[in-house]
Amino acid sequence: MAYTAFETMRKKNRERFGSDLGPIQPPLYSNRKNRNDLKSSALRFLHNRCERLRFDPAREAAENASGVYQGTSLKPGQIPYNMQMDIDRLCLEKALEGFIDSGVAEDAYAVYYCFLELFIGQYGNSKKMVELLSEYEANGSALLMKHRDHYSHSVYVFALGLAIYDSNEAYRRSFRSFYHLEDQKENETANLFLEYWGLTSLFHDIGYPFELPFEQVLSYFEVDRRERGKGSLYLAYHDVEALTGLDEASKLHFEALFGRRFETTSELLAWDIARKLGAAYDFSEGYLLDVLNRKPTEPNRFGYFMDHAFFSASRLYQELAEELGAENLNAMHVDVLSAILLHNSLYKFSIAFYKDREKRKAPLKAELHPLAWLLMLCDELQCWDRTAYGRNSRTELHSMAVDFDFSGSSLAAVYYYDRAEQKKIDDFRVRYRAWEKGGELGKPPRLKAYSDMAEKEQRFTADIEKIVDTSFIPLTVKPSLRKVDRKSKRTYLSGSNFLHFYDFAVALHARNMPGEPTREEMEENFTASSLEYQLSTLGRTRHFAAYLNAIGCFYTDRPVDFEMVSHFGVKDAAIFAPMEHERWVREHQTMGWRYGRDYETLSLDVPAEEEKTARAALREQLRCHKLCMDGRLTHDEIRAHYQRLPHSYQDKDWKPFNRLLVLLKKFDGLRIYRL
Repeated sequence: MAYTAFETMRKKNRERFGSDLGPIQPPLYSNRKNRNDLKSSALRFLHNRCERLRFDPAREAAENASGVYQGTSLKPGQIPYNMQMDIDRLCLEKALEGFIDSGVAEDAYAVYYCFLELFIGQYGNSKKMVELLSEYEANGSALLMKHRDHYSHSVYVFALGLAIYDSNEAYRRSFRSFYHLEDQKENETANLFLEYWGLTSLFHDIGYPFELPFEQVLSYFEVDRRERGKGSLYLAYHDVEALTGLDEASKLHFEALFGRRFETTSELLAWDIARKLGAAYDFSEGYLLDVLNRKPTEPNRFGYFMDHAFFSASRLYQELAEELGAENLNAMHVDVLSAILLHNSLYKFSIAFYKDREKRKAPLKAELHPLAWLLMLCDELQCWDRTAYGRNSRTELHSMAVDFDFSGSSLAAVYYYDRAEQKKIDDFRVRYRAWEKGGELGKPPRLKAYSDMAEKEQRFTADIEKIVDTSFIPLTVKPSLRKVDRKSKRTYLSGSNFLHFYDFAVALHARNMPGEPTREEMEENFTASSLEYQLSTLGRTRHFAAYLNAIGCFYTDRPVDFEMVSHFGVKDAAIFAPMEHERWVREHQTMGWRYGRDYETLSLDVPAEEEKTARAALREQLRCHKLCMDGRLTHDEIRAHYQRLPHSYQDKDWKPFNRLLVLLKKFDGLRIYRL
């Protein structure tokens, strides 16, 4: 019984109406060929292990006593509070499923959106923290020599961690032991892991906007292939306390929590990491604090590299303190920050020295810092399906896909490379064989990640095993070739930044508001509905590029010399309205809705003036809808269903977009053009 609040509501409906009317349990995705692949394992964690996520027994008791529900669906008060929490979890599960299927940034956005809504607060309050990374990468990374996506990458890392937790009892045991959770129920431990692993994985690279300008300056001098080093012009950051400084309330909170007073996040995290790893790796808190203080101000002391992890940890602390309140942060939040701080270069080059044969220390054991161990492992494994932005990165050979098998508490991975790059691979093999026959003198030839997986040294796996202890999760990695399939990417001419993407959805949701609402009024209206309905509007927004493409239009936030569209006509509607109807039908199927009219026909014991409101609430409680469809549906079946609908229902699939065109004028960004 994965979604327990659904079953509770189903039981109440059975008692109330004398028959089994739902809601039904949402189905669990399962790959019949491999039930232990990445997608199956990650979704199984969310579906089965995270029961009662964010449930509130006190609210449930109050609802039972008063008969008044406190949960929000389309409107407040329509469903039990815990049922809303179950639907929120289902939203995250389905958002992650959609992302794993496509890998595109727009679907990664939905995962971030769900997580922020579930564990931090309203997405609108934190959106810049997340969206800034995507903006910098999309617009500024082309100036770099080497750079690949970190936005979608972070969601893949998130999924990998869920899959490992689900499939590996040894890791679960380390996590429970480290946090003294042995007596806690399994679902409670899994829910705790989801929250703090999500914070660790999804936000571990948000500091890249600090690293990118540094790399841009160095790239100017690396165009002629010179190595960075003494003589390179580089940026350094000063007055870093503006980012790392703690206010007085935070200082008092951490002093009460840990018995120490800290002036900055650097002091706090140096202390936290030293108490976890200092004895095992023979370093002091003072040594680590000195390293942290010099990282942003003296990058020349660290190979002329800027460590984005330092800025990620500091930036995330600011966001958590702002949204959750510093007084509500606990030791696990600090562990999240220290795990992020460790994941890039701090642990590798200032603690474990993993590339130095003389100074190299043992790989990190999960029991010393479970979140840091998992982040470093997943960060190294996630090297597939990453958009290449840098000038050199765009011409290199990178893995485009992967098949994972987590069976037997091990990890077997096959990374796939583009078959069209066969010539590069053949050339590499010729050079590698020549190197072998020549006595293996000097460095072996390399072909980026492919050679690290294909050569006998197995550099890819060997490097991971130098960083983290994999004794309880044996790794097997091999490369393979296959034809590129980009159909899932759904790439269209339309494009904008994610700041406008959110505004786009807010405007679309406001289509029925009277008059000319302000931006604040539209956003307030948007956030008043449940996460499920917010995501539905975002889904319509994400698919809008496909609709426009079908009618020869596109949207952009850049000025272009094309005809601007001010109105969609009936001919346009005949093309994209059935597409929107299909999206709506499949979305509702995915979220566990079914066909039914019971909410219209059942006898209700309410005053006549309350009947309409009561029936609308009953629809949400039964999760059935007269426009839904059941079964395995084809495109043609859904289109035929649309054609049978009355015009008043068909209009709902396209007329709102005309209202949207009016509302978009309120925003300094998106415009729609016809080719």
